[in-house]
Amino acid sequence: MQPEIDLFGLPLKTFGLLFALGFLASGAVISRRLKELGKPVDWAYEIVFAALIGGLVGSRLYYVVQNYDDVKGDLLGGLFGGSGLVWYGGAIGGAIAVLIWAWRRGMLNRSLLDLCAPPLALGYAIGRIGCQISGDGDYGKAWDGPWAMAYPDGVVPTTQEVHPTPIYETLAMGLVAYGLWCLRDRLRPGALFALYLVGAGTERLLVEFLRRNPDTFAGLTTPQLESIVMAVAGVLWLGLMARRGGVRVAVAATA
Repeated sequence: MQPEIDLFGLPLKTFGLLFALGFLASGAVISRRLKELGKPVDWAYEIVFAALIGGLVGSRLYYVVQNYDDVKGDLLGGLFGGSGLVWYGGAIGGAIAVLIWAWRRGMLNRSLLDLCAPPLALGYAIGRIGCQISGDGDYGKAWDGPWAMAYPDGVVPTTQEVHPTPIYETLAMGLVAYGLWCLRDRLRPGALFALYLVGAGTERLLVEFLRRNPDTFAGLTTPQLESIVMAVAGVLWLGLMARRGGVRVAVAATA
């Protein structure tokens, strides 16, 4: 594990580096897609910046809400402290910021959602590499399988061998990102984002069975409950589209 690297005397957090890399990679994908759609490529930087700011704000607010009893004595410290970023809060905050940007640019439509689907999956996959390298506690339950590993030097250390769940998530969401990118011109507007909801929700639902988060309701963790909502919303969306003309773009229209 390498939670921190030294660059000419300047300590750099590896999670932060991978976090930034995820945004850069997502921006590159958005830029490529905007060019294909005949839109200004510079919009990619605006979208990424909006998502970054909204994501940071949302993840911190979500952390404070989830851990209110621990931070209520120092709310400012909880909001602006150096730890505590929750992915779902970041996703919500980033989505709100991007929607505001889209409204100002006149691009508030289903095509915007499809534009963001592959980058969202890719950014998540890269971010989990940061979790793995830094050993930030996102690893799974104790396990003695062939690729089990310990995180003795992680940010949240453990000498017990466990499931390396960040690796599982990187592989799964990397495949989701690739699949969504391959389907970008084959589906009607909105279907690509619906597939993202199904893929991301299913992946997190399944990996949570191997992680150490406490149960919240009916034997499921909070991320699992949220993931079920995501996946079900995606399935219902696709079902509605199938009843209203289908999910795929017509062959003649594609030609």
